[in-house]
Amino acid sequence: MRRRYLVLFAALASLLAAANTEAPQRGGILRVALRSEPRTLNPVMAIDAPSREILRRLHADLITIDRATQKTIPALAESWTHSADGKRYTLKLRQNLKFSDGTPFTADDVVFSWNVYLDEALHAPQRDLLVINDKPIEAHKKDDTTVDFLLPAPYAAAERIFDSVAMLPRHKLEAAWKAGKLRDAWSVTTAPADIVGLGPFRLKEFKPGQAVVLERNPYYWRHGLPYLDGIEFRLLADEDLQLARFVSGDLDILNRLSMKSVDFLKSKGAEVTDLGPSLEYNFLCFNLSPEAGKPWFRSREFRQALSQATDREGIVKLVYQGRATALSTWVSPGNRLWRNEQIKPIAQSVAQAKELLKTGGFRWDSANRLIDQSGQRVEFSIVVSSSSAERQQMATILQADYQQLGIAVNLVPLELRSLLERLTKTHQFDAVVQGLGGGDVDPNPDINVWLSSGGMHLWNPNQKQPATKWEAEIDDLMRRQMITLNPAERKKLYDKVQYLVVAESPMIFLASPHIVVAQRGAVGNFHPSILNHFTLWNADELFLRQGRR
Repeated sequence: MRRRYLVLFAALASLLAAANTEAPQRGGILRVALRSEPRTLNPVMAIDAPSREILRRLHADLITIDRATQKTIPALAESWTHSADGKRYTLKLRQNLKFSDGTPFTADDVVFSWNVYLDEALHAPQRDLLVINDKPIEAHKKDDTTVDFLLPAPYAAAERIFDSVAMLPRHKLEAAWKAGKLRDAWSVTTAPADIVGLGPFRLKEFKPGQAVVLERNPYYWRHGLPYLDGIEFRLLADEDLQLARFVSGDLDILNRLSMKSVDFLKSKGAEVTDLGPSLEYNFLCFNLSPEAGKPWFRSREFRQALSQATDREGIVKLVYQGRATALSTWVSPGNRLWRNEQIKPIAQSVAQAKELLKTGGFRWDSANRLIDQSGQRVEFSIVVSSSSAERQQMATILQADYQQLGIAVNLVPLELRSLLERLTKTHQFDAVVQGLGGGDVDPNPDINVWLSSGGMHLWNPNQKQPATKWEAEIDDLMRRQMITLNPAERKKLYDKVQYLVVAESPMIFLASPHIVVAQRGAVGNFHPSILNHFTLWNADELFLRQGRR
């Protein structure tokens, strides 16, 4: 009798599941807000979030990380194997893959792409992830659908390195690469037909100051997908304008809401989802490069003093209305596997900050202004993105915090492109409030931030040799954790990296916001994630419900 009830229950559960399964509908243009224009459409050089948001829809990986399960799954490579010593990975490509212009994709494109990302002259953001002990991971063609990757040493979480390494069209980019012009290829002014990829969509139109329009890729490798006809990214820097457009029905999804918007949108019947702590870390970064920056920044006591004077809890309350976590390290509570729990929260203490400044040789004049050893007044500027209201608020709070130490801080809002130009190329800034993170829980994707040779080592990027002993030690620890296969030992190495960065304070970590997103109820298969590409990671599976807009 019990068996019969179990069978009946299972049958009923199956019927209910089938009844609740919504059949995807085809067609329609999904409309999404983008806070600033993409800086480039070149996946080799893109470091800004708007560019990556668009490029992720145009390109595909060999192996990808499922943002729902956080596990690796097949993509362009249908399967892979590795040798017993972990030094050879063999990837088998799917049959009959084609770029968005109909050109076949083969192992030659894989090898070409790999060589481009490893090109030292380009120093792509992905490069540091593809180098072990100063030796590159080599890619070799076995046949048209098989590629061998030879690793100099066993690599922890090796399958994850293939995520976010977009495969490039050799027939479109090889000439520019050989001519040394790939850095400037695929700008925002490039004709859409010349930009091809393997993602679910392809570029249809770029309207400066208005929108970036994508259309369905007819050659997409996941047959029958995407369901949408296209995606239109509306360029709307002002959040209030985004909210107005969303409420009026002109936008379908709002990605990464500020906290002030949540109650307003709920009152309008929007579907608002709070996923809890993100992997993003916001920070204040000092310019420690020898050709720029202020001399005080090279004092560890000065940097530590500013960290001690920072009101992180105030940032959480005022900027995020409590929907965030104050940070002492860049690894947020959203990443439980890798967070160093021995690093305690840093509570604001102006008194302790002043003691640190005295230890560093600083003093105050009769007007209570901070003076360095040479008698020069301490003052500096913080650059911040003009398109991020939250980071501008953070910078304003920091300005008030440091005023209590007698430091004059000037705020300089910059358009995102100009900001990134200063951070990564000209290095013409004193300090910056910015945010990073969110791509993966594993430490390796952020390696170009922590290696002194990394292009995203923002306080002093692209060093040929580590400028300090502590940076050299971090380099060594990061390289060792890359090849340590024992998870517990690897965690100890990464814990020490976190300890060193916090102790030296080249960056002052501020807060990690919750992931809060909204949709109008018209978007099917909507499954936002705390990993980057929060709402559009499964863009090929999203669909619009007819009559629900």
